Amino acid sequence: MAIITFLSDFGQSDHYVSAVKAKILSINSGIHIVDISHHIQSCDIAHASYVLRSVFRDFPQGTVHMVAVNSIGQQGDKYIALELAGHYFVGTDNGLFGLISEEDARFQVDINSINPVQTTFPAKLIFAPAAAKLACNTSIQDLGKSLPNYKKMLGRHLKANKTLISGHVIRVDHYGNLVSNIDKSTFDILSKEKKYNITFGRENTSRINDSINRVEAGDLFVIFNDLGFLEIGINQGNASELLGLGYDSPVMINFDE
Repeated sequence: MAIITFLSDFGQSDHYVSAVKAKILSINSGIHIVDISHHIQSCDIAHASYVLRSVFRDFPQGTVHMVAVNSIGQQGDKYIALELAGHYFVGTDNGLFGLISEEDARFQVDINSINPVQTTFPAKLIFAPAAAKLACNTSIQDLGKSLPNYKKMLGRHLKANKTLISGHVIRVDHYGNLVSNIDKSTFDILSKEKKYNITFGRENTSRINDSINRVEAGDLFVIFNDLGFLEIGINQGNASELLGLGYDSPVMINFDE
Protein backbone atom coordinates (compact mmCIF):
# COMPACT_ATOMS: atom_id res chain seq x y z
CA MET A 1 0.00 0.00 0.00
CA ALA A 2 1.31 3.45 -0.96
CA ILE A 3 1.91 5.64 2.11
CA ILE A 4 2.14 9.42 2.35
CA THR A 5 2.81 11.01 5.73
CA PHE A 6 1.68 14.58 6.34
CA LEU A 7 3.34 17.07 8.68
CA SER A 8 2.22 20.70 8.81
CA ASP A 9 1.76 23.86 10.85
CA PHE A 10 -1.87 24.17 9.67
CA GLY A 11 -3.59 23.29 12.95
CA GLN A 12 -7.01 21.63 12.84
CA SER A 13 -9.46 24.55 12.95
CA ASP A 14 -9.43 25.34 9.22
CA HIS A 15 -9.91 23.43 5.98
CA TYR A 16 -6.26 23.26 4.97
CA VAL A 17 -5.44 19.71 6.08
CA SER A 18 -8.58 18.25 4.52
CA ALA A 19 -8.05 20.17 1.28
CA VAL A 20 -4.55 18.73 0.85
CA LYS A 21 -5.75 15.21 1.60
CA ALA A 22 -8.66 15.61 -0.81
CA LYS A 23 -6.22 16.59 -3.56
CA ILE A 24 -4.13 13.46 -2.99
CA LEU A 25 -7.18 11.19 -2.90
CA SER A 26 -8.59 12.75 -6.05
CA ILE A 27 -5.43 11.61 -7.82
CA ASN A 28 -5.41 8.14 -6.26
CA SER A 29 -8.04 7.14 -3.71
CA GLY A 30 -5.99 4.09 -2.73
CA ILE A 31 -3.17 6.08 -1.13
CA HIS A 32 -2.92 5.73 2.66
CA ILE A 33 -2.32 9.11 4.32
CA VAL A 34 -0.81 9.13 7.81
CA ASP A 35 -0.89 12.33 9.87
CA ILE A 36 2.33 12.92 11.79
CA SER A 37 1.25 16.23 13.32
CA HIS A 38 -0.55 19.42 12.35
CA HIS A 39 0.24 21.19 15.61
CA ILE A 40 3.72 22.39 14.74
CA GLN A 41 4.00 26.04 15.78
CA SER A 42 3.68 28.38 12.80
CA CYS A 43 6.87 28.32 10.71
CA ASP A 44 8.79 26.49 13.48
CA ILE A 45 11.38 24.65 11.42
CA ALA A 46 13.31 23.46 14.49
CA HIS A 47 10.20 21.77 15.94
CA ALA A 48 9.18 20.26 12.59
CA SER A 49 12.63 18.88 11.83
CA TYR A 50 12.86 17.32 15.30
CA VAL A 51 9.49 15.59 14.88
CA LEU A 52 10.22 14.37 11.35
CA ARG A 53 13.74 13.20 12.20
CA SER A 54 12.36 11.29 15.20
CA VAL A 55 9.80 9.28 13.26
CA PHE A 56 10.40 9.00 9.52
CA ARG A 57 12.63 5.92 9.74
CA ASP A 58 9.84 4.05 11.58
CA PHE A 59 7.87 3.98 8.32
CA PRO A 60 8.61 1.49 5.53
CA GLN A 61 11.27 2.50 3.04
CA GLY A 62 9.73 4.15 0.02
CA THR A 63 7.28 6.14 2.16
CA VAL A 64 6.63 9.69 0.92
CA HIS A 65 6.82 12.38 3.62
CA MET A 66 4.98 15.58 2.73
CA VAL A 67 5.91 18.60 4.86
CA ALA A 68 3.99 21.87 4.87
CA VAL A 69 5.72 23.91 7.56
CA ASN A 70 6.62 27.47 6.56
CA SER A 71 5.44 26.24 3.18
CA ILE A 72 5.50 29.64 1.46
CA GLY A 73 9.10 30.09 2.58
CA GLN A 74 11.26 33.07 1.74
CA GLN A 75 11.59 34.74 -1.62
CA GLY A 76 13.54 32.42 -3.90
CA ASP A 77 12.86 29.22 -1.93
CA LYS A 78 12.04 26.37 -4.29
CA TYR A 79 9.50 23.58 -3.87
CA ILE A 80 11.42 20.34 -3.92
CA ALA A 81 11.34 16.58 -3.66
CA LEU A 82 14.31 14.58 -2.50
CA GLU A 83 15.27 10.96 -1.91
CA LEU A 84 17.06 10.40 1.37
CA ALA A 85 17.79 7.27 3.40
CA GLY A 86 15.38 5.23 1.29
CA HIS A 87 12.51 7.67 1.82
CA TYR A 88 11.03 10.51 -0.23
CA PHE A 89 10.38 14.03 1.02
CA VAL A 90 8.27 16.78 -0.53
CA GLY A 91 8.09 20.38 0.66
CA THR A 92 9.75 23.77 0.64
CA ASP A 93 13.51 24.15 0.44
CA ASN A 94 13.59 26.31 3.58
CA GLY A 95 16.34 24.43 5.43
CA LEU A 96 14.13 21.92 7.22
CA PHE A 97 15.19 18.87 5.21
CA GLY A 98 18.84 19.56 5.93
CA LEU A 99 18.16 19.05 9.65
CA ILE A 100 16.56 15.59 9.53
CA SER A 101 19.62 13.50 8.73
CA GLU A 102 23.40 13.67 8.57
CA GLU A 103 23.18 11.88 5.22
CA ASP A 104 22.99 13.70 1.91
CA ALA A 105 20.07 13.14 -0.43
CA ARG A 106 20.62 10.89 -3.45
CA PHE A 107 18.44 13.09 -5.65
CA GLN A 108 16.78 16.48 -5.30
CA VAL A 109 14.51 18.09 -7.86
CA ASP A 110 12.51 21.29 -8.31
CA ILE A 111 8.91 20.05 -8.46
CA ASN A 112 7.62 23.41 -9.71
CA SER A 113 9.98 23.68 -12.67
CA ILE A 114 7.68 21.95 -15.18
CA ASN A 115 4.50 23.95 -15.83
CA PRO A 116 5.14 26.17 -12.79
CA VAL A 117 2.20 27.15 -10.61
CA GLN A 118 1.77 30.47 -8.80
CA THR A 119 -0.24 29.85 -5.63
CA THR A 120 -0.69 30.84 -2.00
CA PHE A 121 -1.47 27.19 -1.19
CA PRO A 122 1.52 25.16 -2.45
CA ALA A 123 0.72 22.21 -0.16
CA LYS A 124 -2.47 21.53 -2.12
CA LEU A 125 -1.50 22.51 -5.64
CA ILE A 126 2.20 21.56 -5.73
CA PHE A 127 3.15 19.23 -2.86
CA ALA A 128 0.09 16.98 -2.98
CA PRO A 129 0.32 16.11 -6.71
CA ALA A 130 4.08 15.49 -6.44
CA ALA A 131 3.65 13.29 -3.35
CA ALA A 132 0.85 11.33 -5.02
CA LYS A 133 3.00 10.71 -8.10
CA LEU A 134 5.90 9.47 -5.97
CA ALA A 135 3.55 7.20 -4.03
CA CYS A 136 2.36 5.80 -7.37
CA ASN A 137 5.95 4.93 -8.34
CA THR A 138 6.71 7.87 -10.61
CA SER A 139 10.47 8.38 -10.70
CA ILE A 140 11.61 11.37 -8.68
CA GLN A 141 13.70 12.46 -11.66
CA ASP A 142 10.50 12.83 -13.71
CA LEU A 143 9.02 15.37 -11.28
CA GLY A 144 11.23 18.30 -12.23
CA LYS A 145 14.65 19.65 -12.97
CA SER A 146 17.53 18.29 -10.95
CA LEU A 147 19.03 20.59 -8.33
CA PRO A 148 22.72 20.62 -7.38
CA ASN A 149 21.92 20.93 -3.67
CA TYR A 150 19.32 21.91 -1.10
CA LYS A 151 19.47 24.20 1.92
CA LYS A 152 21.15 22.90 5.04
CA MET A 153 20.84 24.74 8.32
CA LEU A 154 23.27 24.13 11.16
CA GLY A 155 21.65 22.38 14.09
CA ARG A 156 23.02 22.36 17.61
CA HIS A 157 26.03 20.06 17.97
CA LEU A 158 27.55 18.53 21.07
CA LYS A 159 30.86 19.58 22.49
CA ALA A 160 32.54 16.67 24.22
CA ASN A 161 35.89 15.80 25.74
CA LYS A 162 37.16 13.53 28.51
CA THR A 163 35.78 15.73 31.28
CA LEU A 164 32.68 17.35 29.79
CA ILE A 165 29.69 16.90 27.50
CA SER A 166 28.08 20.23 26.68
CA GLY A 167 24.67 20.13 25.00
CA HIS A 168 21.41 22.02 24.70
CA VAL A 169 17.68 21.46 24.94
CA ILE A 170 16.46 20.78 21.39
CA ARG A 171 12.80 20.19 22.21
CA VAL A 172 10.29 20.88 24.98
CA ASP A 173 7.66 18.21 24.44
CA HIS A 174 3.91 18.21 25.11
CA TYR A 175 4.50 17.23 28.75
CA GLY A 176 7.05 19.96 29.38
CA ASN A 177 9.93 17.47 29.35
CA LEU A 178 13.28 18.85 28.19
CA VAL A 179 14.87 16.75 25.44
CA SER A 180 18.57 17.46 24.96
CA ASN A 181 20.93 16.62 22.12
CA ILE A 182 23.18 14.57 24.43
CA ASP A 183 23.11 11.04 23.05
CA LYS A 184 23.55 7.84 25.00
CA SER A 185 26.38 6.48 22.86
CA THR A 186 28.58 9.50 23.59
CA PHE A 187 27.70 9.35 27.28
CA ASP A 188 28.45 5.62 27.50
CA ILE A 189 31.90 6.10 26.00
CA LEU A 190 32.92 9.02 28.22
CA SER A 191 31.28 7.89 31.46
CA LYS A 192 32.92 4.48 31.63
CA GLU A 193 34.19 3.93 35.20
CA LYS A 194 33.73 7.64 36.00
CA LYS A 195 31.50 9.57 38.34
CA TYR A 196 29.50 12.36 36.73
CA ASN A 197 27.28 15.32 37.54
CA ILE A 198 24.53 16.62 35.25
CA THR A 199 23.81 20.36 35.41
CA PHE A 200 20.82 22.20 33.93
CA GLY A 201 19.78 25.66 35.08
CA ARG A 202 20.14 25.82 38.85
CA GLU A 203 19.67 22.07 39.24
CA ASN A 204 22.12 19.21 39.18
CA THR A 205 22.00 15.47 39.67
CA SER A 206 24.39 12.53 39.57
CA ARG A 207 21.74 9.96 38.73
CA ILE A 208 20.16 8.80 35.48
CA ASN A 209 16.93 6.84 35.90
CA ASP A 210 16.00 3.82 33.82
CA SER A 211 12.29 4.71 33.90
CA ILE A 212 10.13 7.73 34.73
CA ASN A 213 8.14 5.81 37.32
CA ARG A 214 11.30 5.19 39.33
CA VAL A 215 10.66 8.59 40.93
CA GLU A 216 7.63 9.78 42.86
CA ALA A 217 5.05 12.15 41.37
CA GLY A 218 6.45 15.67 41.47
CA ASP A 219 10.07 14.52 41.58
CA LEU A 220 12.73 15.19 38.98
CA PHE A 221 13.85 12.44 36.60
CA VAL A 222 16.64 12.18 34.05
CA ILE A 223 16.49 9.39 31.47
CA PHE A 224 17.71 8.45 28.05
CA ASN A 225 14.52 8.36 26.00
CA ASP A 226 13.51 5.98 23.23
CA LEU A 227 15.48 8.06 20.71
CA GLY A 228 18.61 7.76 22.82
CA PHE A 229 18.65 11.41 23.95
CA LEU A 230 19.06 12.66 27.51
CA GLU A 231 15.67 13.90 28.73
CA ILE A 232 14.89 15.86 31.88
CA GLY A 233 11.41 15.98 33.36
CA ILE A 234 9.22 16.02 36.43
CA ASN A 235 6.96 13.02 36.96
CA GLN A 236 3.39 14.27 36.39
CA GLY A 237 4.69 17.85 36.23
CA ASN A 238 6.01 20.37 33.71
CA ALA A 239 9.78 20.63 33.94
CA SER A 240 10.04 23.53 31.52
CA GLU A 241 7.74 25.70 33.62
CA LEU A 242 9.00 24.60 37.02
CA LEU A 243 12.70 24.78 36.16
CA GLY A 244 12.44 27.87 33.98
CA LEU A 245 14.20 26.14 31.07
CA GLY A 246 13.29 25.89 27.40
CA TYR A 247 14.59 25.45 23.89
CA ASP A 248 18.36 26.00 23.65
CA SER A 249 18.92 25.96 27.43
CA PRO A 250 22.35 24.44 28.21
CA VAL A 251 22.73 20.94 29.65
CA MET A 252 26.17 19.81 30.82
CA ILE A 253 27.64 16.58 32.15
CA ASN A 254 30.91 16.90 34.03
CA PHE A 255 33.07 13.81 34.62
CA ASP A 256 35.60 13.24 37.39
CA GLU A 257 39.07 12.59 36.03
